[in-house]
Amino acid sequence: MKDTPGWASPGSAPSDGQEPDNSGAAEPPEQPADQGGTNQPEPPSKWSKEQPPPGQWSAPSPQGPGQAPPPPLPGPGWGGQQPPGAGGYGGQGGGWGGPNRGYGGPGGPGGWGGNWGGPPPAAKPGVIPLRPLGVGEILDGAVSTMRTYWRTVLGISLTVAVVTQIAVILLQGLVLDDSASTDVLNDPSATAGELSHALGDTLLSSGVVVLIGLLGTIVATALLTSVTSRAVLGKSVTTAEAWRDARPRLPKLFALTFLLPLIAVAIITVGTLPGLLVAIAGSSSAGAALAVLGGLGAGVVALWLMIRFSLASPALMLEKQGVLKSMSRSAKLVRGSWWRVFGIQLLATIIANIVASIVVIPFAIIASALSGDGVAGFLGSGGSPGWTFLIVSGIGSVIGSMITFPISAGVTVLLYIDQRIRREALDLDLARAAGVQDYGSSTPGTTPGS
Repeated sequence: MKDTPGWASPGSAPSDGQEPDNSGAAEPPEQPADQGGTNQPEPPSKWSKEQPPPGQWSAPSPQGPGQAPPPPLPGPGWGGQQPPGAGGYGGQGGGWGGPNRGYGGPGGPGGWGGNWGGPPPAAKPGVIPLRPLGVGEILDGAVSTMRTYWRTVLGISLTVAVVTQIAVILLQGLVLDDSASTDVLNDPSATAGELSHALGDTLLSSGVVVLIGLLGTIVATALLTSVTSRAVLGKSVTTAEAWRDARPRLPKLFALTFLLPLIAVAIITVGTLPGLLVAIAGSSSAGAALAVLGGLGAGVVALWLMIRFSLASPALMLEKQGVLKSMSRSAKLVRGSWWRVFGIQLLATIIANIVASIVVIPFAIIASALSGDGVAGFLGSGGSPGWTFLIVSGIGSVIGSMITFPISAGVTVLLYIDQRIRREALDLDLARAAGVQDYGSSTPGTTPGS
């Protein structure tokens, strides 16, 4: 028998009905030689001599032949607390139900519900646990990064948003005056040349605004990628440190960010080109239908490629890869998980835009009211926006960007880390980098519904 309390089975009587030796309590006194008459050999004991101290084990009661074992002491069960000094099954000192011993009942400190409640939780040195993540954990990790390191995150987002909005306001107020183009587009008697010229000016001004916003998004993404990657390890980073890490990678990140939309535009152009050629040849209805079908098909292909390359930005920043290599890495990580990556990215985009709209729309309404344009000015039905409208609406855009930048960048980086944990066991490297001791010696838990 084992000498570990809780492993041996006390209380079971010997099968031949002989009284067991009470070796766990006290040694019986020696019988004088003149009382026994003869020196008969003592029957061998069927109890182990290696028993716990007397205070932690109750001796079995004597039983006669054919008697059943005594019932357990009354109590709330195997894990019940017994009166002080009571041994046996529920004793305080070390029976089956004792504290921190053996089979302590479901939910007990040392019982089935304690030691066998599932694998141990994964280490969490930072904003996420080091294991495959669920959708909620990715979103929560992005928000936790913004909440825990708010000085750095909001400082980066605020700086980038203010700079980009100042540039947009100055361009729209001083250079990109599209009031003439708006009047021409609203004039039913305008010629085709005037309409095309006005449309080109409008597209140019809109493209410049989008380009400035894209540049700001690239810089914010680069800086916030460094912050989020450190937050996973539980390490803070200042804005200066994030800029120092991201600055050498910015040219390649610019090239990657401009290359992906060009690929999408090229695919859609190729898809619609046959329909346009047919329409030019004289069959306008057939050409239009073919162009629509080709555009839809090409749009699906472009969307598939954009999601496939959606993790290229963190791969470029964190792995120090080139543009094409980072695209290859993203395609490898997304392979087999396209729908999951698409769903998480779409959900994060919807949440970020809804939150930003809650902030931006009231500011746009206030700007329209202060500028005297009212609802017509808010809907953009005519004229060029004044400085009051541009400044007030720009403040709302800055606040909205402070929210969308961290969520979008954080979700992309955490999704990249999650895919590498699933495919390449990146959690082991992250645990070592975070200084987690003995990580990987036991199997971490998994996430239901991930």
